Amino acid sequence: MDYQYITVTLNQQIANVELARPEKHNAINMTLFKELIHLAKSLRKDRQLRAVIISGQGEDFCSGIDIKSLFGSSKNAMKLLFKVLPWRSNKAQQVSTLWRDLPVPVIFALHGKCWGAGLQIALGGDFRIATPDASLSIMEARWGLIPDMGGNIALKELMPIDQAKLLAMSGKELSGHQALALNLLTQVAEDPLQAATQLANQLSHCSPDSIAGCKKLYNRTWQKSNGLTLAKESWYQIKILLGKNYLIKGANQRNADQPAKPFKARSPW
Repeated sequence: MDYQYITVTLNQQIANVELARPEKHNAINMTLFKELIHLAKSLRKDRQLRAVIISGQGEDFCSGIDIKSLFGSSKNAMKLLFKVLPWRSNKAQQVSTLWRDLPVPVIFALHGKCWGAGLQIALGGDFRIATPDASLSIMEARWGLIPDMGGNIALKELMPIDQAKLLAMSGKELSGHQALALNLLTQVAEDPLQAATQLANQLSHCSPDSIAGCKKLYNRTWQKSNGLTLAKESWYQIKILLGKNYLIKGANQRNADQPAKPFKARSPW
């Protein structure tokens, strides 16, 4: 698929994704919704992929929803909000939740405005790195709405409930350092894209099955019962032990003085 508002480049099995609507501050319109969903589903199928880095062109990562473009038609709102099963993601939520389903690290490099839909999308990532002067906000309250794009899953994992309520009710803007203090960010850096690239390269030297297993384990059990956590730990570990990449990792550890053997394609997760 040729994307109109996204650029994708692959470098050493790392996908670099850019929101490419800088003249509109990367505001999300219907086309960009569709493209992000298509991209996330496509990347999930690539078993050679080791990491994804997502950033934005221009002054801002993403200033939120393009209200005029998106809601000029009531059909657009229905397309985004409709779902058959209430507990599954609709299209508005998939632009956040689908990144959680990717069995590789997803790293967001943020700068400028990261408001509303922009923050909801970034909350779907595993890691968020932003500039000190970035502006992050759950902006929906300013429109008399609630945040409904899937980012609340991450908020439950990251923040105390009172702080999450305060941000969602007030629409308060946070700097990079303020967001870091509230656990919305993993790191603050003057050059988030460079820091994201360094992290992606670091993680790409680990077994892809181990990375996928860790991500799925924590996403599936972090807020669940101890019994489920223990069961998933055991099952995922057995799956990794039976895979080829576990043997390759062991051989590389034993023969550290020799060139490392490359990992095989990631096992299906």
